[in-house]
This record gives sequence, C-alpha cells and structure tokens, in this order.
Amino acid sequence: MEALFRKAGIVRCFSREELTTVASIFTLKEVKGKNCAIITHAGGPAVMLADALSKGRLNVPTFDPVLANELKSKLYPGAAVSNPIDIIGTGTPEHLAMAIDYCEKKFDNVDLMMVIFGYPGLVKPVEAYEVLHKKMGECSKPIFPVLPSIVTASPEVKSFVKKGHVNFSDEVTLGTALSRVLNTPKPASTDIRLYGIDIPAVRRIIEQLPSNGFLNPSEVRILLKAANIPLVDEHTSSDLDEILAFAKKVGYPVVAKVVGPIHKSDIGGVTLNIRTEDHLRLEFERMMNLPEVTGILVQPMLKGQELFLGATYENRFGHVVLCGLGGIFVEVLKDVSYGLAPLSYEETYSMIHSLRGYPIIKGTRGQKGIDEQEYADIIVRLSTMLRFTSEIKEIDINPLIATDRGLFAVDARIRLEK
Repeated sequence: MEALFRKAGIVRCFSREELTTVASIFTLKEVKGKNCAIITHAGGPAVMLADALSKGRLNVPTFDPVLANELKSKLYPGAAVSNPIDIIGTGTPEHLAMAIDYCEKKFDNVDLMMVIFGYPGLVKPVEAYEVLHKKMGECSKPIFPVLPSIVTASPEVKSFVKKGHVNFSDEVTLGTALSRVLNTPKPASTDIRLYGIDIPAVRRIIEQLPSNGFLNPSEVRILLKAANIPLVDEHTSSDLDEILAFAKKVGYPVVAKVVGPIHKSDIGGVTLNIRTEDHLRLEFERMMNLPEVTGILVQPMLKGQELFLGATYENRFGHVVLCGLGGIFVEVLKDVSYGLAPLSYEETYSMIHSLRGYPIIKGTRGQKGIDEQEYADIIVRLSTMLRFTSEIKEIDINPLIATDRGLFAVDARIRLEK
C-alpha cells in the first residue's frame, strides 16, 4: 500500500488527527519549496516546531545577516531574527506584520511561513489575528497559523476560523504533517521511459532461460548486465586451479561462496576476507564437500557501505521494488522503502530519503556519503527492466556495495516463474 500511495501521490496518514491536519494543509496556498520561516512570540514552541521540521527533512534556513539586522532594529530589544523570528511576548501586531513582510518580500530563501501566536496576556490576540487574516490574503507565500490558545482565546480563535481559515493548534503536529505532504512525490507520469535499456534484448534473454526456479550466477549476471547494473568481477568453477588463477588475477583479499544451495550462509557456504592462496585452497576443499554444492564463486573483497535492492511480484500490483541499507538495517531494523515499478526518479528519491538510515547515505559524522545519484540510477533501471519482465517473481541484490569507485552488485538471486 505504501508503494501504491507513493505511485499515486497520496499522502499516507497514521491517525485521525494527522489526517485532519494534512487535509487542512491542502486548504492553504500551494507550498513550492521546503524552506520554512517561523515567526513567534514564544521561543519554546518555535524550537519544538523547528525540531519537527528538521526531523522531517524540511529546512529552517538562516536569513541574510544584513536584512536580519535591519528587521531586528525595528523590533523590541531582546527579539531574535536568526529563524525562528521571535518578536518576544511584548511584541505588537505591527511587529508581527513587519516580520511577515520581511519573509514575503525580502528574505529570498523563504518558501512558507509559520506564525505561532497565542495569548501572552500583554497583547490583545484579536488584533494579531486580524493582521494574520489580512496577510494570509495578501502574501503569495503560504502562511500557516498556529494559534495554540484555544481555551484562553477561544472567542478570538473561533472568529478567525469563521473567516475561512484553519487553525493548527499544535506546532509539532503541523510540522510532522507538513513533512509528510512535502516528502510525498507528485503522482507518477504514465509515460514509459526506457533509460537506455535494450528491452528486446532483455526479452530474448528471458525467453531463453529456464521456466521456473532460481537462476544460476551466470544467468543472473546476464540479466543484470542487460539492465546496466554494475557487477563485481567474479569467476565460478569447480576446478581449483581456475579459482586460484582468478584470485591471483584480481588480487587478494577475495570472497568465496558456494554455488547450488539457495541459502549459502546457513550451511557455512560464504567466507570473507581470504588473504592467501593457502587459505583459499582450504576453503575450496571444505566448501566443495558441502551438500548440493556444484561449484565455488570467487570475487574480490570490496570495501564500502552495503546497500540492499530487491523486488517481489504481487498480483494486481506488479513488481514492488524495495531499497535500503544492507546488513543489520534490512535484516534487523527492517529499514526498507517500497515503490511500484516502473519508478520515476522523483519516486526513487522519495524512497531513498524516507529511509531512517538516510543520513548514512548522505554522509554523517565525518564519514563520506555514497553516490546517491548512482544508487537512484540503478533502482530506476532495475524497475524499468521489471516493467517488461513479469516472469521475474523475486529478485534480491544484497549486498550492493558503494565503494570509492562506484556501486557494484556483489550478490544477487533471481527467481523466474513463466
């Protein structure tokens, strides 16, 4: 359902309150960017709202310092203008109007405004709400009113709503809901784009493959190459001399995996970081004696961030494509995003950005991020191939390793059902 909603551009909500808040957002002017200005007379709620927006991957940018100081000079001492703009509790409706005008006309890096104004007991809220009403009609940038004093300023809030407005009484609920709206891609285009994939060649490959079951490694590589998915060098053989020669060619350390059993790790059929010829020889002899093993596959040992990419075929939906970080993130934390093939780039970036582990993809704590564009390219190309290969019922590329030289599929399995 998540994949279907993303394809259709539907904002998914998880409570009645969130549903109502999202619907209220759609009654305002369309938001055309993710740069948010917060205008308030109370610092605490503004900080909570800024946190909610940042958590939802929206921006709370700082303003041009010259213009910000110009605005500050017109407010009471103690006011803050770095964003949030805090006109402080004694700030007047005129100060509120001034802050809104600066965000509308002078601060170029503002796409929308959120105004928090309760009942401080020092200023009559009806006057501030009248300013807000007027500016919401005049400004081209959308303004989201947060009027939290629904008890102590109940008559004034009701009067504001009767003028055709909505009120977001809780700033965190608004920030969370707005993040959902702005992170939902537009409805996907129905135009079919091939992104350079030779579909007739893919169809010829499919028609020549066995009718049912999991493909062998060489067949998997043929299909993935047809989708222009980069592959790590590898060699499969039941001959020890061939395996040793390939390992010497690509250089140690290498990885050895059994060919035949579907779940290689469960039977001890995967050995990482083999650094010498003697070690590889011992692993070859051990693995060839495991049940159902027909050969050994050897690859160079790549270092980098492990990613996951896969798909499963669902009746009436087609292929549901899954992406995420590999290893513990997919196996234990279940941090996976979903989309319906074929995927546009907008859908694909929405999937990547919705991952809880996205900061790792972007780069965090001094660690270099991965090539997000290349990851999106691979996801889009795989989904395009799947659009024309309903016979593929299951595909897993795990891991897809992001190295300094690019992304490479290291291990993959594909199940056909014609």
